[in-house]
Amino acid sequence: MTKIARIELFHVAIPLPAPFYPSWIPGFPQTENRFDLVKVTTTDGVTGYSAGPALGRERAGLGELLGSYLIGENATDIQLIQQRLREIAYLGWRNWWIEPAFWDIMGKMAGKPVYEILGGKPCSVKLYASTGEVKTPEKRIGEAEQRLAEGFSAIKLRVHSHDEAADIAHVTETARVMGKEMKIGVDANQGWRVTVVSGAPLWDLPRARRFADACADAGLAWLEEPLPMDSYDDLAELSRVSRVPVAGGELHSHGYPELAMMVRRRCYSIFQPDAVFTGGIAQTWEVIRLCREHGLLYSPHTWTNGIGFAINLQLMAASGYAGEKELEYPISPPGWTVEARDRILETPFTHKRGVLETPTLPGLGFNIDENALDRFGQRFFMMDKTRLVFFSLRNRGLRASIKIDRNRKKRMAGKQ
Repeated sequence: MTKIARIELFHVAIPLPAPFYPSWIPGFPQTENRFDLVKVTTTDGVTGYSAGPALGRERAGLGELLGSYLIGENATDIQLIQQRLREIAYLGWRNWWIEPAFWDIMGKMAGKPVYEILGGKPCSVKLYASTGEVKTPEKRIGEAEQRLAEGFSAIKLRVHSHDEAADIAHVTETARVMGKEMKIGVDANQGWRVTVVSGAPLWDLPRARRFADACADAGLAWLEEPLPMDSYDDLAELSRVSRVPVAGGELHSHGYPELAMMVRRRCYSIFQPDAVFTGGIAQTWEVIRLCREHGLLYSPHTWTNGIGFAINLQLMAASGYAGEKELEYPISPPGWTVEARDRILETPFTHKRGVLETPTLPGLGFNIDENALDRFGQRFFMMDKTRLVFFSLRNRGLRASIKIDRNRKKRMAGKQ
């Protein structure tokens, strides 16, 4: 049994080449690609990585929980890792983004990509260009023409106006010019509305129905997140009557239980769970299998960072849906570029004419660029067995530490 020997956490901030204005946070000029990176090292010296988006240093205290809950545990027991992360969540910390690091370890130990461990085979994955900013129809058409020239045959627009007519005009005009050349989807970003900087529109079911009708009339391929993520009744009703497929489900941090309920209620026609948020790879894989059972499509959200993209690429490759639905490929220059998205990786996930071949590296399919990590990352936590002993003595005292250690050893030996 290979055990977890060391856990390290890094805060990474990669400068963007130009300010990026994400449609989902109106008024916010994003200048860096920020995320927290976890590095897990086993007693055999195998390393696993994963990452979760971060606004700042909000996870500064997370390491002490991770160290106490994970050091010494079986690094390849995914069910156990899921349980430990669930226990941490009881304290208010939902950090499913950490779980893929253990799949990375498992794949490296087996010498296989994660998608092969899940039963998949190497394949070509068709992509759609996922834009990230709200633009005028004229500028959007120019952007779509550029993506088409690069080889993309599908694109996702963004709408986020208080003026309903402006949103409808955006998709109608873009589809009128580009609809015969490209498959077009649109994201309303209503699933998780953010108003921390500027105000944002709030859709109800009637507005969502009117917009869905406009999308259907314009020939769009899908409508994403047209209602709040927990409006289950309205989502199911909209999906039932909509003439355009309704998509969503990307950030449901309750994981499989919530998404399984939504699948069974058919809240969406296309489910987009992002394993970074939706219970890690293990729970998201069960959601994918349930989508297949219910005749629903799957194509994950991937807009976090290069590692988040890699995680969901593995699931898409394993799912069998790669031949049925395009995978989201975040690209929104001049601010959000592939280089800035994947800067921490030795080899960026660069498409060829809108297509990616599945990676052949074992684990999650990437290597970390250590020079880039040194340049853009700052380690803010490290825990190993020795440090855990001192941490316990300092915070709990000798007597309590001895009792805790004795009880953990009994549990690990199967005597409890």
